[in-house]
Amino acid sequence: MKASTYRKRIIANMKSVGTYRLEFDKAIGEMANICEDMDAARERFREEGSEIIISYTNKNGSTNFVKNPLYLAIEGMQASILQYSRELGLTPAGLKKLSGENMKNGKEEASPFAKLLESMGSG
Repeated sequence: MKASTYRKRIIANMKSVGTYRLEFDKAIGEMANICEDMDAARERFREEGSEIIISYTNKNGSTNFVKNPLYLAIEGMQASILQYSRELGLTPAGLKKLSGENMKNGKEEASPFAKLLESMGSG
C-alpha cells in the first residue's frame, strides 16, 4: 500500500479517537512512509523464503548463523510504527496520555483528582 493511503487511514483513525491535530502532520507522514517501507520489506522477506536465521560467510571465509537483515529491518520498523502510534494516540496508553482521560471498559471515567474536586464541591 502507498504512503498516501496509509496517511489517510492514520488520519481517519486519529479523528475517530479524537487525537487528530494539524500539528501532527509531520509525524503522520513519517509513520505512513515507514508503513510503506515495511510492506516492501515484508514482500521481499517472503520472496526470499521468510527465513529468520540465515547463514552468513564473513570476509575470512567463516560461516555463521545470523538473523536475516530483512527480518531485523522489519523488527525495527515495527518498533517505530508502535512508537509513532503511541505518540499519535492510536494505542490505549497513547490515547490516555493525549486525552488525559482514564478509560475503563470502554467508558470514560473521571480521574481521581476530578472525583475529589467534585466531592468537595457537593459537600
